[in-house]
Formats: sequence, C-alpha cells, structure tokens
Amino acid sequence: MPGAVLVPVRYAWAAGWLREATTRGDGVRSVDPMISVRGLTKRYDGTLAVDDLTFDVRPGVVTGFLGPNGSGKSTTMRMILGLDAPTRGTALVHGAPYRSLRWPLRTVGATGEARSFHPGRTARGHLRALAAASGIPGRRADEMLDLVGLAAVANRRAGTFSLGMGQRLGIAAALLGDPEVLLLDEPVNGLDPEGVRWIRSLMREQADRGRTVLISSHLIAEMAQTAGRLIVIGRGRLLADTTVGDLTARGGGSLEEAFFGLTEAKHHGA
Repeated sequence: MPGAVLVPVRYAWAAGWLREATTRGDGVRSVDPMISVRGLTKRYDGTLAVDDLTFDVRPGVVTGFLGPNGSGKSTTMRMILGLDAPTRGTALVHGAPYRSLRWPLRTVGATGEARSFHPGRTARGHLRALAAASGIPGRRADEMLDLVGLAAVANRRAGTFSLGMGQRLGIAAALLGDPEVLLLDEPVNGLDPEGVRWIRSLMREQADRGRTVLISSHLIAEMAQTAGRLIVIGRGRLLADTTVGDLTARGGGSLEEAFFGLTEAKHHGA
C-alpha cells in the first residue's frame, strides 16, 4: 500500500476500533489515520497562521508535532478540536469533524492551557463535573487522579495548584473518557524532571494500547525521547512528516541539526 504507515501487530489488536487494518506477510498491519488534516489554512486579520497543511496521524505510535514558537502548532490543534474554524481545508477525527462527535470526551482527550478549570472547584469536583456531562462513571475521576499522582490533593481547590499540578489535572481530564485519540499541547510545560519522565512513559503506554497520540512541542530534545514520528512545521507550513530516526539521520545523527536545517531554510525562503 503506497505511503502506508506500518505498525506492529500488537498495536492493532490492542484496540478493536482500529478500522480496516490490512495484514501483510511480514507480520505488520497498516492502519487508517485517526486524525486527518487536508489543506488546512487559517488567516487572522490578514496574517497567515497555518498555510495549506496536510498530514495524517495514525494509532500505535507517539507522534510529535514540532515547530518553533509561533509556527502554528496551537492554532492547528485548536482547529482539529473545533475551537477555531479554518479559513480553508478540513481537520477530521475518526473521519468526522470534532464538533459532530456525539461523545467528544470519549473519543478525544486534549490538553491546552494548564489552568483550564474553575479555580474554586476541587480537583475531584472538576473531573466529576466533566464525567457527568459526558455520561462517564464518576469513579473514573478518582481513578485518573490516582493515575496522575494527585490522589492526595483530590479535595484541594484547583486554583491553588502549581503549574505542574495543573498540567497533571489537565492530563487526568484528557484521559477521563478513555479516549481513542490524545492531543496534548506542550504537556511537559511546568513539570519537574520526574513529571517529565512520567508523561513520556504514559504517552508511550497509551500508544502501545493502540491509541493515537499527538503531542505538540517546541522542545527538540524532549521529542527525541518521546516520539516515534515527527510532523515538523514552520511558519504554518509542513516541513517534514517522517520518523525520528530518519530525520535524525538527515542531521548527521543530530535531531537538533536536522530541525534547525529545516526551519532556517524555511525562514530564509528556501
């Protein structure tokens, strides 16, 4: 299958919802993308933030969405999540626009601002409110607080949380509905070294379970240790869609060199 992205069989059987997996003789399966972006473009008052962006994100591997600050990563994520309307193009999740999903929290888990919660609510109250709105059992709130290391502060008001604790609460909310797709915008921001190591492990585990995991970041070293594939953008345009290994090889063994080679070429109009 030309252009197919291949993942080990163990990823494909881990989630029954993977669509139309095709088994080949070499023991791997190609799977359809869970996120599909086509010709995505966004203008703000004449400023081109995202420029004709096209890419797919498939299950079974952590995909890094890498680019300098201001490159259009967050705007793209917002369009995938239906928070911003594209000027042109489409962004589909599981073959449909996000806004048409019947139970969004069960399909897509997302993080954005670390403090996207009511400061007067407790951590448990915040998650239970989200669960109730999406038909999710209330017990999931405590399960997720335990998973992200916030069980001891479950009854503390979220407005008193540090930035790192707010990130953990956001990740708990993203995982609340046991979603097929995870979109995490700068998830290590504010985390201490132990927290960074934890989020790496968590994202790999989610991918190993057959989930689709897209993580945006401007941190090259972090993506080198977390992602298996990379989508690199600069000034809103696609610069690379490849594996971490292939891109590192382009830089003579240095992912940083390859990244700056791409982004500097774009900056100078190459």
